[in-house]
Amino acid sequence: MAEISSSGYKEYVAGLSAGVAVVATGHPFDTVKVMLQKHNAEAHMIQYRNGLHCTARILKTEGIKGLYRGATPSFVGMAVEGSLFFGIYSQTKVYLQGGVQSGEPRPQVIIPSAAFSGAIISFVLGPTDLIKCRMQIQGTDSLVPKSSRYSSPLDCALKTVKAEGVKGIFRGGCATLLRESIGNAVFFSVYEYVRYHMHSNIKANSSNHRNLVDIGVGIASGGLGGVAFWLTVLPLDVAKTLIQTNPDKNCPRNPFGVLSSIYQRAGLKGCYTGLGATVSRAFPANAATIVAWELALKMLGIKRD
Repeated sequence: MAEISSSGYKEYVAGLSAGVAVVATGHPFDTVKVMLQKHNAEAHMIQYRNGLHCTARILKTEGIKGLYRGATPSFVGMAVEGSLFFGIYSQTKVYLQGGVQSGEPRPQVIIPSAAFSGAIISFVLGPTDLIKCRMQIQGTDSLVPKSSRYSSPLDCALKTVKAEGVKGIFRGGCATLLRESIGNAVFFSVYEYVRYHMHSNIKANSSNHRNLVDIGVGIASGGLGGVAFWLTVLPLDVAKTLIQTNPDKNCPRNPFGVLSSIYQRAGLKGCYTGLGATVSRAFPANAATIVAWELALKMLGIKRD
């Protein structure tokens, strides 16, 4: 157990690099996703035909910088989240395994480790997600009056706290907690099983190209895990976006109540608003996350089971 605790901080350092990688790769897709959710799942908003239409509108009116609106809180939030999430997941997994390295993935270890880690980081991710989403929706085709728009992420945070109190910055916390705990349990289950079976099947032929094989497996397992994550919890994310961006501080905050109203108005399609942009983002962003994490672990001298 001494070896586990001494390398514990390295898991958090590796997780930080993973958090930065996901934002650098996926933020433009995330901006499109949030815009689609705000405009197409809510009544009385300008509607986009699809993700490409939304992207074209942003590029036409704001240029490439429009796709990176709200990136600052996202970088900060995901760096902290990635560090905590991967660190807590790795340490919890080791604890549940009793300090013994296990070959084949064990769902009784993976699922609680990932769900617990997701629940913990939701308290960090919730406020940064709220600021990010509010910054993202005040650009192209926004109905937010220019006089009411935020000049920076800090301005958004301060005005939110001033108008709604400290609890206002945690609006949408229930939806975020459910999204992260359920979604990450799915993500790591898919990631660990795909990784295990890919390595098992190609181990005999990979001795001369080990690093390339590891990167390829990371891309496939991380990408598929990311797609599974979002296919499972996208409705909760839609509800979270609407809760966090509603200008009425007394708006309904029960994610299932919000989803019920969306379903009545737009059906199942409404609950999966932004699916195309989300899946387009999920594979490359999560592939980059896992590759960055695994490479960082390798550079820090940590061997994965």
